[in-house]
Amino acid sequence: MAGLRERKKEQTRRRIAEVALRLFAERGFDAVTINEIAEAAEVAKVTLFKYFPTKESLVLQGVGEEDLAGIVAARPPGQSPLEALRAHYRAFATEPVVVAAVDRDALITQMRVIFDSPALSSGANDLLYGQRQALARVLAEEHDELTAALMAAQITASVLTLQERFFRHLVDGASLEEAGRHLVEDVELAFDLLRHGINH
Repeated sequence: MAGLRERKKEQTRRRIAEVALRLFAERGFDAVTINEIAEAAEVAKVTLFKYFPTKESLVLQGVGEEDLAGIVAARPPGQSPLEALRAHYRAFATEPVVVAAVDRDALITQMRVIFDSPALSSGANDLLYGQRQALARVLAEEHDELTAALMAAQITASVLTLQERFFRHLVDGASLEEAGRHLVEDVELAFDLLRHGINH
């Protein structure tokens, strides 16, 4: 019974998000109200807020949620932070099941809605800043504060660039498989540069 209840909750959450994204793509983020989203998704406004606490969160789900700090903190003894992160992104790029789980059209729509809205772009930047700060705190357990901050800045900038490149390939018409193949190459280059520096 509990499993059925959880599945229904997930279906409701997904329906609300899909309806909101469609309305935002059609009319723009600022032009759509929470009441309109709730009505179109056939849920009460209070129900919508149980799943999404703010209007922005309807679009920004997934942005900055990757736990870079957690990946580094959980790495096995003897493995460097860069090795742990490279292994994580290499696994993502080469795992067909993971790539196949990405909804290409929904991802493109989400990114376009974010880029078209200054409020959403600012919100995304705030989430990414929080991700960088969390990584810096973990790195500061082994390095001085400035070194940790600089390492976190370089790593998160590289990861963001990888994500932007992956998205750009999709927008240009690449299939998920093609974009995934590009990502494999990009991950290796990004982490080679992080490890050896741009003069390598």
